Amino acid sequence: MILALESSCDETAVALFDPGHGFRGEWIHSQIALHEKHGGVVPDLATREHLRNFSPLLERARDEVGLAGISAIAVTHGPGLAACLALGVAAAKSMSLALRVPVVGVNHLRGHVWSPFIPLHARGVAEFEVRLEAMLPHLGLIVSGGNTILFNVAVDRRVTVLSSTRDDAAGEALDKGAKLLGLGYPGGPLVEQLALRGKPDAYDFPRGIGRRDELDFSFSGLKTSLRYLVEKLPTAKVEAGLADLCASYQQAVVDALTRKTRAALRQGHGRLRSVGLSGGVANNRVLRAALEGEARRAGVAFLAAAPQHTGDNAGMIAFAAWVDRAGCDAAAGLALRIDPSAALA
Repeated sequence: MILALESSCDETAVALFDPGHGFRGEWIHSQIALHEKHGGVVPDLATREHLRNFSPLLERARDEVGLAGISAIAVTHGPGLAACLALGVAAAKSMSLALRVPVVGVNHLRGHVWSPFIPLHARGVAEFEVRLEAMLPHLGLIVSGGNTILFNVAVDRRVTVLSSTRDDAAGEALDKGAKLLGLGYPGGPLVEQLALRGKPDAYDFPRGIGRRDELDFSFSGLKTSLRYLVEKLPTAKVEAGLADLCASYQQAVVDALTRKTRAALRQGHGRLRSVGLSGGVANNRVLRAALEGEARRAGVAFLAAAPQHTGDNAGMIAFAAWVDRAGCDAAAGLALRIDPSAALA
């Protein structure tokens, strides 16, 4: 059984994963209410909250399911906020000493890479390896507040980055767009909620890099376009057309993500067997529907992370520590160091 800890940003999370059965439990403390009044994550406050909440979450895990039979402690060691990562790693090392089991460093992004495969494991442990093999090679898309990455997972489970964003991440663009429109935090879900009542073609926003063979993303131009439009329109018109603005802005983000995924599928030359979607923005229903449609037209399976495994969570860290052993750092042990700027590699 693997005990996992996650504290890369503003979520304190603990999970217990038994490869032979599945998740025994997942516990998380969200800091959204704390950071909402500041309009974004305040690192010092996030660090304080991790310090305050790891012990109660671990006590809940002990009381609800027990800690007997743990064979490893998996912990996010990057990328993320340095002080937040440091607290998680320190907690993992303490648990490692207390339980006399090894500590394993997991790249947060690799957690997102493997999160769409968790439902395959949940469908049946005995058949998981066969199901996984049938899904590889795999094309994945991570869409979050800090990252927008297209990648491949080969048959040997080697991960190769195909493209990323040259500026803002898609989730960051949605959050900044929400701020420009006077909405609250976190902005992405609020934009999606208002967009349900709007027309996605009411305004014409840029779709980033337009070349068909170019897989990189760019969202800074989209954000700038919205800022100029809001400055030009009368305040009353912005308020009256808020739903249309949200729907059109969101559609531009979704179109940019979908077009690059379609191009990557085309460049896969029929070798790919599945398309995956993960990261915090993966909960967006318009994006999910668009990516599922692309997978269907390409004749490949569509895999999406479950809602509880899209944001920052310890479940995906535990799962990655098990399914992606070669991509984790089990050799450092108590010398494990944080890597706030770690890339997906």
